[in-house]
Amino acid sequence: MKNEEKNSIRRSQRDYSLAFKLQIVSQVEKGELTYKQAQKHYGIQGRSTVLVWLRKLGNLDWSLPKQYTMDNPRESSPEQRIKALEKALKDEQDRNLIYKTMFDIMQKEYGMIVPKKYLPKQSKGFGKKD
Repeated sequence: MKNEEKNSIRRSQRDYSLAFKLQIVSQVEKGELTYKQAQKHYGIQGRSTVLVWLRKLGNLDWSLPKQYTMDNPRESSPEQRIKALEKALKDEQDRNLIYKTMFDIMQKEYGMIVPKKYLPKQSKGFGKKD
């Protein structure tokens, strides 16, 4: 057996006091332990018990899921950034084509006229300077 397993004690749910829960939540939030390490070290049997404590008793905001993005501009090379921008451009072109096709179908099949939005007129103060 490993040394950690010899020292850890299996506990039942009724053994967890509020002070014990707060201690573990504090250690996990400070980064001293991961929730799995805390679970193993303190002999907590439930897989999600520590996570539930973190959500209920912790200081971190658990209301929205964290979104991870692959394209961090600081970590990506120029080639990767160009690829990402080309993909974004292609997606927008495809979306534009879908909208144009949808408007054409609305006009031809349903006789609906979709008004175009015109750019506002420039005010006199923004004209060419001589």
